[in-house]
Amino acid sequence: MDIAMILVRQILQMFVLAGMGYVLFRTKKISQEGSKALGNILIYLALPAVIINGFLVERTPEHMLGILYSAVCAAVLLLLSILIARLFFRRDPIAAFAGAFSNPGFFGIPLILASVGQGAVFYVASFVAFLNIGQWTYGVSILTGQPIRQGLQLKKLMKAPFIIAILIGLFLFFTQLPLPKVVSGCLSTVAGLNTPLAMFTVGIYLAQTDIPHMLRRRSVYMVSLVRLVVIPLLSLLLLTMVPASLHDMKLALLLSIACPVGSNVAVYAQLHDKDYPYAVETVIVSTLFSILTIPLLISGSALLW
Repeated sequence: MDIAMILVRQILQMFVLAGMGYVLFRTKKISQEGSKALGNILIYLALPAVIINGFLVERTPEHMLGILYSAVCAAVLLLLSILIARLFFRRDPIAAFAGAFSNPGFFGIPLILASVGQGAVFYVASFVAFLNIGQWTYGVSILTGQPIRQGLQLKKLMKAPFIIAILIGLFLFFTQLPLPKVVSGCLSTVAGLNTPLAMFTVGIYLAQTDIPHMLRRRSVYMVSLVRLVVIPLLSLLLLTMVPASLHDMKLALLLSIACPVGSNVAVYAQLHDKDYPYAVETVIVSTLFSILTIPLLISGSALLW
């Protein structure tokens, strides 16, 4: 089946899951506290399991080259995203944060698993790591207007579950230490929770949003344009310079950079007493539009690669 069609089907399934989360919250089957509990399961169990699973591949020269290329490409693509978002949204810190950082962990990885395969998750580990480092440092800095406090941020960062998962994954990859079947089976089962929990969370966000007000807000459409079209198209052109032999890596990174606004913009906005509803709206609107932009982008990449 064509990759674009696989993506359309996967995104539609994700929106159905988001609808379930919306209904469960609206009917009070999930409370505000319950939604936080789902978020904790997602952040501390499901996503780390997905990341570790991605490193459970054979240590071949191709994979060694891929991890080096993916780290360099991830750094370049994220720097490009930050610069473009800052250029478009100089006076709107939330929009600058939202435009710069996509949602590869909760939204991108399920798409990569469906369209490229489990092995390709290996290539986005650096992207996920660099993106979260950028959010913890640069993102917080632009939201608060304060300089980056590197020591404090990096100390917290090293305790973050996704960083611990990446370190564990790298250890398993380089040592090729075999895991007992019980452990690998549990990892796969927990990793399977990532997509439904992530989309339930999106639905819960939507259930708390003033939808008519959201649809009238012009700035959320501009954020979506930059996040879903401008940055991915420039990234697509940059990735054409990467060797064709690394096609899976290129596709995985393109899917990661093409994802809608990361939900962490809402988390950080709430944490620092900024405009939380506006941050949530950028997540919701960009997620809705991504059902069109991501398949179109991947179809375009097939013409260039």
